[in-house]
Amino acid sequence: MTTQRIRILGIVSLTLLLTISACSLGPPETTAPRTYFLKPEISWTNPHGYGERIGTTVLLISQPKPQAGFDTARMAYLLRPYELNYYAFNQWADTPARMLQQILVENLDKTGQWRAVLQTPGSVPAQYRLDCDNLVLEQQFFSRPSRVRLALRGQLFDSRQQAILGTRYFEVVESAASDDAYGGAVAANQATARLLTEMAEWLNTVLRDGK
Repeated sequence: MTTQRIRILGIVSLTLLLTISACSLGPPETTAPRTYFLKPEISWTNPHGYGERIGTTVLLISQPKPQAGFDTARMAYLLRPYELNYYAFNQWADTPARMLQQILVENLDKTGQWRAVLQTPGSVPAQYRLDCDNLVLEQQFFSRPSRVRLALRGQLFDSRQQAILGTRYFEVVESAASDDAYGGAVAANQATARLLTEMAEWLNTVLRDGK
């Protein structure tokens, strides 16, 4: 075998090796599109009885504002810090911001701590407004198993006093049962349930301390 043929075979082998390595860097995917929901299951306990509302005020919830790169229905993941990637064949049913707004409305309403919980835009006067920003929903592959990180900042605004009553940064991390998009979707729902519980407790504390 000539030196030139050996050199060509070496180049071809190296190219194939790099191609295989590149394909194995990201999480596994099938070519069939998959769509996932954020719909966490939470059992809210109302100490005053099922369906009874002890709150007398209305809470308005605005659509959370995502960080750059997360205003999309594409499912985001990181192989290393500061480098954002997206699944090619897996996606959310809607953007995390829009799904989370509806989830906040439905679940905070179930706590019974408010006369009503509504979303913007709305025509009903509300005494309080919950604004959220810096929303991040990502699956991290820095270690095994992979984990999902859900984070945002919440602000409770008093519309009557035109004042911010409280601000808090929330960050929840959940390990994924499998290192793929479905494992990330399940972990994202678990993280959302934890965040909702923490946010409901925080809102009650802010209102109680503000009275």
